[in-house]
Amino acid sequence: MNRVVHPIEVESYRRLRARLDTSHFPPLTRAVVERVIHSAADLEYATDLVMNEGELEKAHTALHSGAPVVTDVEMVAAGITRRETVCRLKDAKSGPGLTRSAHAIRLAHEQVGPGAIWVIGNAPTALEELLTLDAAPALVIGLPVGFVGAVESKAALRESGLPAVSNVSEKGGSAVASAALNALLYHPTHPSEETS
Repeated sequence: MNRVVHPIEVESYRRLRARLDTSHFPPLTRAVVERVIHSAADLEYATDLVMNEGELEKAHTALHSGAPVVTDVEMVAAGITRRETVCRLKDAKSGPGLTRSAHAIRLAHEQVGPGAIWVIGNAPTALEELLTLDAAPALVIGLPVGFVGAVESKAALRESGLPAVSNVSEKGGSAVASAALNALLYHPTHPSEETS
């Protein structure tokens, strides 16, 4: 099913590409960089994001083959427009040494098992908890935002060796995380399907 692209989005991408040359990025990396920049109107993401094209290719295949998508919060889930997601935050409880977001990640892991795509855009503690689990993810989009724990949790993700999309700065958030996932969802599975 082809996605209908609104003329405003087409013009937005035209303006983005007029201000920033993204042609040197490999295809999926370019798709993620552009969609994240589009979602935040922040060109700095071009140098702030960290990802590997080979990992993105494997994640793209897994995503289009039906891998579960797990989000840390409902706001991330709301931004993922063409896929059902798992978010267990409503079922989670906080406790000593465990935030509600971290507990939600534990619950989701019990539900989906290995091979999921994890999209974390809000809570550094959710990302930290995921790194303690034997989740064997297809991809972790770890883009939590904030001044406390966000930079450290994203650095830990990169150091973990897990396939990941992250960024170096405090920036991030629900819209950015869902945009990174949407970039993989919208990217065609066959080159002949490319529209932008």
